[in-house]
Amino acid sequence: MIDIPEYKRDDTKDYLFVLKSLNEIPFPLGKKLLVDFLVGNLDNPSIEKNKLYELHNFGILKEIPEEKIQGMIESLINKGLINLSSSMFNKFIKIMSISILGQKELIEPKLHENQIDGKYEEKETKISESEVRAFRELSDFLHGLNMEQKKAVVSKKEKILCVAGAGTGKTTVLTKRIEFLNKLNKVRGDEILAITFTRKAKNEMEERLKKLGVRAVVETFNSFSEKILLKNGGRIYGRKIRVASYQDKMLAVLRSLENLGITFEDAINKYFPILQRKNKTQYQLQAMFVNDCFSVLEYYKSTRKNLDDFSSGLNGKDFDNAKMIYGVVKFLDKHMISQGLRTYMDQINDTLNFFKLNKKYIPHFEHVLVDEYQDVNSSQVELLELLSPKNLFCVGDPRQAIFGWRGSNVNFILDLSKEAVEVITLKKNYRSNKDIIEFMNQSIKNMKVTDLEHNFTEEKHMKLCKFSSEEVEHDFVSKKILISESPKNEIFVLARTNRQLIDFSHLLKRKKIPHILKTDDSREITPKENEVVLSTIHSIKGLEAKEVYVIGCTQKNFPCRSSEHPVMEIVKMYEYDKEEEERRLFYVAISRAKSKLYLTYHGRKHTYFINEEMKKNLDFMEF
Repeated sequence: MIDIPEYKRDDTKDYLFVLKSLNEIPFPLGKKLLVDFLVGNLDNPSIEKNKLYELHNFGILKEIPEEKIQGMIESLINKGLINLSSSMFNKFIKIMSISILGQKELIEPKLHENQIDGKYEEKETKISESEVRAFRELSDFLHGLNMEQKKAVVSKKEKILCVAGAGTGKTTVLTKRIEFLNKLNKVRGDEILAITFTRKAKNEMEERLKKLGVRAVVETFNSFSEKILLKNGGRIYGRKIRVASYQDKMLAVLRSLENLGITFEDAINKYFPILQRKNKTQYQLQAMFVNDCFSVLEYYKSTRKNLDDFSSGLNGKDFDNAKMIYGVVKFLDKHMISQGLRTYMDQINDTLNFFKLNKKYIPHFEHVLVDEYQDVNSSQVELLELLSPKNLFCVGDPRQAIFGWRGSNVNFILDLSKEAVEVITLKKNYRSNKDIIEFMNQSIKNMKVTDLEHNFTEEKHMKLCKFSSEEVEHDFVSKKILISESPKNEIFVLARTNRQLIDFSHLLKRKKIPHILKTDDSREITPKENEVVLSTIHSIKGLEAKEVYVIGCTQKNFPCRSSEHPVMEIVKMYEYDKEEEERRLFYVAISRAKSKLYLTYHGRKHTYFINEEMKKNLDFMEF
């Protein structure tokens, strides 16, 4: 009997049929008519009246569920490929037309190239009999670890990628592998380099290793580079150089605006929309503007892109803002050099340039271990290549790649998985209960990665709550927090934007509920036992809580249409698939919950990231 391979439809270019249909239909139309046209619904009177059934693309997506087509349309609107505007006959009716970007996409399709759906080819983790015997011999040392974790700890392969899903014990594996190398393999501590992304993660790993009596060099990419520069500064710069303080940055931006003949007040009014300026002090807006200008500078340095391409393809207000920021950033680049100042990205790039010209000064490490590999950028990857360790161990999870907006590139981990490396996949989640894990898996089905497995079951507690207004929504969450039996520091309230959190924080202050606020640019804060944690999703990554509330689960917030940082959206509009990263951000939010999960929203519709299949697993409540 001949095995006939199962037919799998390629849906990566379905979005082009949506654009082709908009291009083909001779008048602007609403979402309902477009969906009916694509599925071939003859019951729609407009299709009959305008004889749309005679057009080439009528019914072209009849095999696709309407809900999926609706999500596709929303996605194309968010990406700027479809224009959405009010009807000239009725301002409350929204109509669509293909945009200039949409026209360009039809001529030269590129959108699907930025998507990682299906690009990740997961390899099965095979454990040989000899490895099982080795595990038995090390049973005391490996006690409490599952088979995949054991393999990750003791594998002798020189190049390893450990794909560690949310809650699968990646920090334990990373720490245990360093202990294995140091204690059992007798690798000297100064020959082991562990690289993390944040100072907090660095400190935690150092503390763990210290308790185990293990020696290793633990650094962030920035602290590693900083030490190289301090040691070799005379050879690199020939003069004293220091990292710019906030005061240095503020002064530099002021001077750059003076150079452009623009006052700080005018720059802020031009840059930030009226709604974004609301309820913020002038100082807060100035700080946000300064941070954005330097973020752009850092972004171009991390991606090695040409700053002169900054405003290409933009028009209207976007172009005006981009032109202003371009002028500021060009000035900053020269000013920093002339004043002997550097940014964190300069540290890495200056280290890279020094190593390239002076290879004898590159430190030798027998083993390099990298955490959060899904978040690396091109400069960081180049630094790893220059270090060229005999043994490289990378830990990461493409499902949690959420920093494309600051230059990280998820393709580095995807490409590494296809190279001649040992890929070890950790699938057992020890954080969340069975229902939450199943919901997490459903939320990123499109990525085609293997589902995570649960470790325990408990009473199901997952709610989707609809409210008449944001005020009612926030009031409900605050009341739930007051009566919750969970320790207050085991309660997270997560939001997509800083604005939502600040509004909610004001409410908790009025109700005298102790809490800490973690916004996108806030420093690391550890909550006390009686403090609820309010955080943007970007700032909560790596943490977990018994009870999690994700507020504002609307189509405006997931994917986020507005930005706290306008120019960041302008600069990176086509560098990565924003909607796909927003979906992963939603995944990161729900994967923080151990036992209880509340998804709340106000208004007519919740985010299309929660599809009909996912809703079946949620208890729906309306207020």
